[in-house]
Amino acid sequence: MGGEWFQLNDIRPLNCIIGPLGSGKTRLARRLAEELPGSAFLALGRTCEGQPAEELRADSRLGARAEDQHARLVENGAAPSSILFDLVTHLEADRSGALVINMLEEGLDQASQKALIADLRRRGPDAGSLFFTTRSSSILDLASVGGGEAIILCPANHSPPMLVAPYPGTPGYEAVALCLADPQVRERTRGVTAVRRKVA
Repeated sequence: MGGEWFQLNDIRPLNCIIGPLGSGKTRLARRLAEELPGSAFLALGRTCEGQPAEELRADSRLGARAEDQHARLVENGAAPSSILFDLVTHLEADRSGALVINMLEEGLDQASQKALIADLRRRGPDAGSLFFTTRSSSILDLASVGGGEAIILCPANHSPPMLVAPYPGTPGYEAVALCLADPQVRERTRGVTAVRRKVA
C-alpha cells in the first residue's frame, strides 16, 4: 500500500476489512486478491475476474449448489433476490484461494445481511478463507465476532492497516465502531466517495 509494508500472518476463515470513507479498504482488498495465490476479487457489480454469476451457473453442479444455498438463506430470513443469488453463486464456486468481496452487504436488506453472515459463520474449514469489506453493523456485529474472524482496520490517516480485537478498549476498537452503521443509514450514504481537497 503506497510502499508501506503490511503483513497479515493470521488469516481466519472470515476476515473483515473496515475503515472510513476513503481509507483504502477497496485498494487493500484488491491487493490481497492479487497477492494471495488462487484468490479472486468480487467487485460491486458482482463480477469476479470479469465473469458474471450467470456464466458460472452454466456449470449445472454449481448452479444447483447455488440454488440450494439461496433457498436455505431465504428459509433463514433472507429476502429472495438476484443480487443474493449472484453473491451465493460466487461463494459456492470452486477456487484454490480466498474470495475477496467488495462491500459484502451491497444490495441486501438487513434481514438478508443477518442471514448471510450467520450462514458464513457456520461454514466448515474446507470452505476456504473469505475477505470482505463492510461498513454494516449487521454484517460486523462486534458483540458476535467469534474466534474464526479477524477485523482489519484501514485507519483514516492512511497509516498501515491493523488487526483489531473485538473488545472495548483495545487499540482501534472505537475507530471500528465509529465506521459501522445500521443498513438503513448505510443506504443513505451509498455511492458517496471521499475526495481530498487541495489546499492552496
